Amino acid sequence: MSKVLHCSHMTSTPQLTKSLSSIILSKPHLRHFHSSPLCIKSHFFCSSPIPITPLIPHSPDISTTFPRTFSARAFDDSSPPNETLQEGEKKDPNAEGKPGHAEEYPSGELEYKEFGALKKLGVKLRMLVALPWNRVRKGSVLTMKLRGQISDQLKSRFSSGLSLPQICDNFTKAAYDPRISGIYLHIESLSCGWGKVEEIRRHLLNFKKSGKFIVGYLPTCQEKEYYLACACQEIYAPPSAYFSLYGLTVQASFLGGVLENVGVEPQIQRIGKYKSAGDQLMRKTMSEENCEMLTAILDNIYGNWLDKVSSTLGKKREEVENFINEGVFQVDRLKEEGYITNICYDDEVMSMLKEKLGVQKDKKLPMVDYKKYSRVGKWTVGLSGGKDLVAVIRASGSISRVKGPLSTPSSGVIGEQIIEKIRSVRESGKYKAAIIRIDSPGGDALASDLMWREIRLLASSKPVVASMADVAASGGYYMAMAAGAIVAEDLTLTGSIGVVTGKFNLGNLYQRIGFNKEIISRGRYAELLAAEQRPFRPDEAELFAKSAQHAYRQFRDKAAFSRSMPVDKMEEVAQGRVWTGKDAASRGLVDAIGGFSHAIAIAKQKANIPQDRQVTLVELSRPSPTLPEILSGIGNSVVGVDRTLKELMQELTFSEGVQARMDGIMFQRLEGFSYGNPILTLIQDYLSSL
Repeated sequence: MSKVLHCSHMTSTPQLTKSLSSIILSKPHLRHFHSSPLCIKSHFFCSSPIPITPLIPHSPDISTTFPRTFSARAFDDSSPPNETLQEGEKKDPNAEGKPGHAEEYPSGELEYKEFGALKKLGVKLRMLVALPWNRVRKGSVLTMKLRGQISDQLKSRFSSGLSLPQICDNFTKAAYDPRISGIYLHIESLSCGWGKVEEIRRHLLNFKKSGKFIVGYLPTCQEKEYYLACACQEIYAPPSAYFSLYGLTVQASFLGGVLENVGVEPQIQRIGKYKSAGDQLMRKTMSEENCEMLTAILDNIYGNWLDKVSSTLGKKREEVENFINEGVFQVDRLKEEGYITNICYDDEVMSMLKEKLGVQKDKKLPMVDYKKYSRVGKWTVGLSGGKDLVAVIRASGSISRVKGPLSTPSSGVIGEQIIEKIRSVRESGKYKAAIIRIDSPGGDALASDLMWREIRLLASSKPVVASMADVAASGGYYMAMAAGAIVAEDLTLTGSIGVVTGKFNLGNLYQRIGFNKEIISRGRYAELLAAEQRPFRPDEAELFAKSAQHAYRQFRDKAAFSRSMPVDKMEEVAQGRVWTGKDAASRGLVDAIGGFSHAIAIAKQKANIPQDRQVTLVELSRPSPTLPEILSGIGNSVVGVDRTLKELMQELTFSEGVQARMDGIMFQRLEGFSYGNPILTLIQDYLSSL
């Protein structure tokens, strides 16, 4: 039973929810797919370079040669902090450009630039010879339904759900496609983090620069949905729409009293005063440090929402905040106050669009949906990439070192597969730069460290930029800190440099239910993790504490080394604290604030590619699931009846070595509930120990 927390876990456990609705603010659906290079054309126009504020650390010169005499002493707990720093300063190939070194980054903002007459003619000719799946009726309206989970990975034609890269590509293609008249956007309850929402909103605003219309429709709406909708030119809602713009809450649950009543004693070692993962098991109330951290995150999200919404609507921030505090839910009040354009049913909006486009009432409005338009190639609309190739490696989901027996293509970040991709980019001379796109709360620390090493080796041969989506914390940040520059969204959740480790003492529970367990062992500490029927002996507790301290020092010192920061300064921003991207940038954990286009602009700069030159993005993550994988999965479900519940539970609780994970309450819906619900984890652990 001690397997539940038998490893050190670098975790953090805040949960952000809507008031009166129990909706988690940041619960991304993270997926990972096997490698199979897919060439995607990119057409980004970036504005000229602008200076970076001194508060934000700058990107290193990635072209500096990686030291051949790399030493692990910098991460040994026997090395004093000063010696660690000196060694890092001498040998870190990414030191130049980090805090204390001035550097300018291009803004990376999306810019719509209308094609010239010759280019427009070329686009028309391409459309005449376009393949069937690239053909769209002239005057069509692109319809998209944004709801549920949004993956940061590419999706194949056989998969359901939404893909952030494809959503953004559709907005970009539609802006330049002469066959598209505008966009009709249905926005419903979203199950993704604020990082992805900000990326979509950025592309919405860029699409508006094309002069085409974009209409939003809101049958249900809370803060996250309205944050997107207010970027549309017009917003409509049915009379019975569910609006609940009441504000945001943050909450955490505690099981200390529950476990005490059933006779379970968590024996936890928490390194880092903000590491709250152990709190949910040990405490009955929120700690001051956890409250401080969650309050800061909530203030960032709520303040950003008020600022962006008020600016978009042309209202004062105080006016919007007062409106929220009135608890308005009536749709007619929203219309009166100018928060929506009008109250209409979907068919009425369609009729208005027909009138706008001059379509007769008895004719059908020409439309193309998200899935079909995702198949339209960028080449067809004149957005073909350039000769310079930039590799994109996507890491989404919980981190594990190897593929498990029940792993699927969406099982998260498999370390050995990511390493294979990184090495292929490093060994190939065709790529000018690489972007590591991270959307992960972490996981296995060994896998994170091995990927960290490979990314640093890659950064020694070509520019590497880390781009963060919703979350890149603990093991996710471990990967990112190896890159030459780190780009995050304002509300990306990152950091979480800390350790929690422990086990359950189930002695009282066993006594109550009449269960007994006896162990015969050899070796002084052989029963350290095996004897869950008793508490730690004093010498075992001491060894356990030292192990946790060692794991924390390794993580912290490598972070300091990677960011060219003194260890004592890194200690101030570590301690398990989760930061938003904006706060992380002001503390040296992140180099720049922006989305994927910003990462591309920085990669161009590092690779000496002019900002106005197009590049071709080569996706090394295959869209998944493919048809063979679907058929294979069906076959496995039919013939795999011999896979027992015990095997399934073993897979869910499988882990080895130290964990660098940010999970728990905040991400209890991330990869199912196995990491977030301690009660379920207890059941899984019991079944796996049978």
